[in-house]
Parts: sequence; structure tokens; C-alpha cells
Amino acid sequence: MDTEDRRVAIVTGASRGIGAEIARHLARDGLAVVVGYLTDETAAKQVVADIERTGKGAAVAARADVADGDAVSRLFDEAERVYGGVDVLVANAGVQAPRPIPIADVDDETFGHLVGVNLHGTFLLLRQAARRLRDGGRVVTISTSALGLHPPGQAVYNACKAATEVLTAALARELGARGITANAVAPGPTDTELFRSRYPAAAVEGLAGQTPLGRIGSPADVARAVGVLVGEAGAWVSGQTIRVNGGLV
Repeated sequence: MDTEDRRVAIVTGASRGIGAEIARHLARDGLAVVVGYLTDETAAKQVVADIERTGKGAAVAARADVADGDAVSRLFDEAERVYGGVDVLVANAGVQAPRPIPIADVDDETFGHLVGVNLHGTFLLLRQAARRLRDGGRVVTISTSALGLHPPGQAVYNACKAATEVLTAALARELGARGITANAVAPGPTDTELFRSRYPAAAVEGLAGQTPLGRIGSPADVARAVGVLVGEAGAWVSGQTIRVNGGLV
């Protein structure tokens, strides 16, 4: 398939973890992928190399701070420069506090950082998508199944993700006339390097034991769900939040 015939996806936060696996999955499905990253250029280029190694994939790495409106605009500029347009946005980039923090102990700097990336950053991406996605496009935002668990110490992060679901549902209504769908995917505990760094092995085992399917998720589990929503099978699904958590909640 020639590059000009491919659908084009921007995936933010795609240098590692869930975002990297989403980028690789979409490339296997035939999309050209812009691998968005903030700091780890080496890891982002490795994802590009993984995609290109198949001989069928097309990808490019592009740096963007999603909390910066100009940077988000340039990210779409780069996708259009390299591939001619954008059909899919997967808004995956996000941050958490280094440890659970009760509301009483959240300082203004931490609050501002979490909201700036997780909510404002998502808004900036969705605004550009609303303006620049080609007709028939797809938007997928990444929420969290923790909204159904209300874990202590994660209130600000979860509030941002709840707002993300509201923005996504509204966007689905606003863009539907152009054949564009918008959905949120809400992973449960997922086996990434970041997740393992935040939770001890005993806690991970405890979460796996609470899950009906008997394990925590993998990045591939989430990527497959995104792939369905982005592909033809997801054409009649819009304005929804899909929980990908093995039945945990």
C-alpha cells in the first residue's frame, strides 16, 4: 500500500507503554502513524523502527508537549506535511503524580501539572482534531477504569479523566455529521513499566486476584480495543466509553 493511500493516525504518548503498543497495532492494521512523544526521543524512534521493520508499516516520530497549544498545532502540521492529512487521533498522553496523594495534600503545582496535561492537553488535541480531521475520521481518548473504583489519592487524575469522557461524548455529537466517531477507552490496571514502578508486586497480584479474568491487562489488550474503534468494525460506535479491564469494574 502506498503511503498516500493509507489512513493517518496521530498517537500521543506513544514512546512507551500503552501508547507504543497502540502505535504498533495501528501500523499493523495499515495506518501510517505519527508517534507523538515529549522527552524520550530514543524510545519514540525505536517504536518507529519496530513499525518499519515489518516492511509494511509507515511511521514518523514527532515531539509535542500536549499542554502547549502551539506544539499541538505543529504536531498536526507535521502529520499533514509528511502524510498529507490526519484521519485518526488517539489522545493517550497523560501523567500521574509519583504516588497517591490525598486531596488535602495536593499542592497547587501538582494540581496544575495534572490538569494541564490530562485535561487541558486533551482539550487542545480534541480542538485540533475537530478542526483538522478528514471526514470519516476517528477520535479515541484514553480514560481510566479507576473512575468506577474511586481509589484514594487519585482524585485529581480521575477528575481529569471524567472530564475527558465528557469532552469525548460531546465531540461525538459535534462531529457526527462529518462521519467522525469519538470514543473513550478506559483501561484497568495494565502491565506497563510505569505501572510496575508505582505498585509493589503484592499490590499487582491483589488487583489480578480481584479481576474476574484472573490477571491485569496488557498494553496489547488496550491496543486491540482501540484498533476496533478506529477500524471499520467500530464505524457505528460513537460517544461511548469502553472499559477494558477484564471485568474488574
